[in-house]
Amino acid sequence: MPSTNRSSALRAFLKNEAAGGILLIAAAALALIVANSPLGEAYHHMLHAPLGPELTPKLGPMTLHLWINDGLMAIFFLLVGLEIKREFLDGHLATWEERRLPIVAAASGMAVPALLYLLFAGSDPELVGGWAIPAATDIAFAIGVLALLGSRAPASLKLFLTTVAIVDDMGAVAIIALAYTASINTLALGAAAAIFLILYVMGKSGVRALTPYLIGAAALWYAILLSGVHATIAGVLAAIVIPIVPSPAAPDAAGSPLHRLEHALSPWVAFLIVPLFGFANTGVSLFGLGFDDLFAPLPLGIAAGLFLGKQLGVFGAILLCVKTGVAPKLNGASWLQIYGVCILCGIGFTMSLFIGALAFPGQPQLVEEAKIGILAGSLLSALAGFAILRFAPRPKRPADIGPITQDRSL
Repeated sequence: MPSTNRSSALRAFLKNEAAGGILLIAAAALALIVANSPLGEAYHHMLHAPLGPELTPKLGPMTLHLWINDGLMAIFFLLVGLEIKREFLDGHLATWEERRLPIVAAASGMAVPALLYLLFAGSDPELVGGWAIPAATDIAFAIGVLALLGSRAPASLKLFLTTVAIVDDMGAVAIIALAYTASINTLALGAAAAIFLILYVMGKSGVRALTPYLIGAAALWYAILLSGVHATIAGVLAAIVIPIVPSPAAPDAAGSPLHRLEHALSPWVAFLIVPLFGFANTGVSLFGLGFDDLFAPLPLGIAAGLFLGKQLGVFGAILLCVKTGVAPKLNGASWLQIYGVCILCGIGFTMSLFIGALAFPGQPQLVEEAKIGILAGSLLSALAGFAILRFAPRPKRPADIGPITQDRSL
């Protein structure tokens, strides 16, 4: 039975993301250990051995790695789409007053890392395509770090980080669809548009059963896969057409298809799909790695974008918004704590790894270098953000979950 307390629902969401984030950290650590052990060759063979038919000539025979990145991650993007839609129509981004600060902070937090990356790596035409790698924030990993802090992280910061990451995900989805699509199969794209239209009409006609939407989503995934647009975009498109029944006085509605599907998918994504993705994509060999490799333009640009660019972009946007009166200061948090959370936004990880694989197709050496930069930048951001929040003085009256912003004082 749905609760009538929105705060309780939000706490449950944050708890789920936190547990999944901690599991993701463990899966990534395990992948690094395995890849740098005598099992390293078996690990890479397992991921890239043929495991299924050839669904499209572009990808060739399906492998475990492809099933995870192009198949299971479409379910991850479906959940991301559902969360975005819920927050914009019936959540903490439902009004422009609530959207203003997270949108400005997320936009700045994507632009500054991209510019910083280009400053370090943009002189090499072969590396320019990686500009979007440091632009993303990993919500599960970042919330997982916050969970380790317990009550030392005010609830308003958790809510702010969640909303920024959701807006950030919207930008990442747009980047993947527009910047990393090389060629288009117009016939398949037309089929995808027809399927999307059918699903849209179903929603407008009052269809509330989930099964037809799930069947349509699977067909949409295959059509998008054939079209040349990355197949995971099908997840977001499917989320757009799944109906939602607004429940302003409660966290969800029993008769809402969107809420039912979100609740059903959330544990599978948090505890299986995202950790599997982390395990399959972070196993980079560190044998023979020296300072020259760490400070090469590609990994350095990514690490600088994540660690420096994110904190500069997000914190600078918050400071500017508060000083100009565009938005008030985050409720119940000191400026030092806000800065700590801004550093945590530099944990790119899942989305950065995903974009990194798309940015350098057919160039495994560059993909591996990108992973080094992602791991370095995300680890620095996690450790620095955790340290600041762990030792930052607590406000005298920490706020419970409520409005993100209240205090306009500096």
